[in-house]
Amino acid sequence: MTAASGHAFTAAELETGRLLFARGWDFFHAAASLESLPAMKGLEIAFAGRSNVGKSSLINSLTGQKALARTSHTPGRTQELIFFGAGGPLSIVDMPGYGYAQAPKAKVQEWTGLIHAFLRGRANLARVYLLIDARHGLKSADTAVLDTLDESAVSYAAVLTKADQVPARALEEVRDAVRATLAKRPASYPDIIATSSRTGSGMPELRAAIARLLAERGA
Repeated sequence: MTAASGHAFTAAELETGRLLFARGWDFFHAAASLESLPAMKGLEIAFAGRSNVGKSSLINSLTGQKALARTSHTPGRTQELIFFGAGGPLSIVDMPGYGYAQAPKAKVQEWTGLIHAFLRGRANLARVYLLIDARHGLKSADTAVLDTLDESAVSYAAVLTKADQVPARALEEVRDAVRATLAKRPASYPDIIATSSRTGSGMPELRAAIARLLAERGA
């Protein structure tokens, strides 16, 4: 059993998670509006977070594919809802970053509106993983998304990114601060996984957590 990143998973759960993401994941849809969303099928998990928090890098590391999701050092590169699948019951959604982005203000407002509308109206959205930069913790830009998730009763969990860039003690302080904030919110899931897309730390636990979610939902 492992307790890395604050979680406890059996060897069987870790293996189930590994197999889930060892499949051939591929891009299958991009939606710039609610009208262009794909038909709801199976279960979806979505990765949300501030611009440049590392969503695309995390998806690439999670699936073991270097270029599945586009990565960029320019905030605001992902401007649509990007869907990935592997022929099974699960789809992954890479969401546009919110907050600061190097894009026209009107465009930023447009895709921020899309984020909130998607979170409110996607019935098969099993969980949102809110990515938080471990170097900075929660910011004011996260509050509106947390409010939308709570209002919509969408289950969500926090995932710390770039954990390799933070000393162990500081990482625990950030984790404790995020946990304390989310404990006051009704739709949040209590466990927080710290990850690094560069080193791969926390990825086995995140895969196992997603596999456990699918099992709980009967998928």
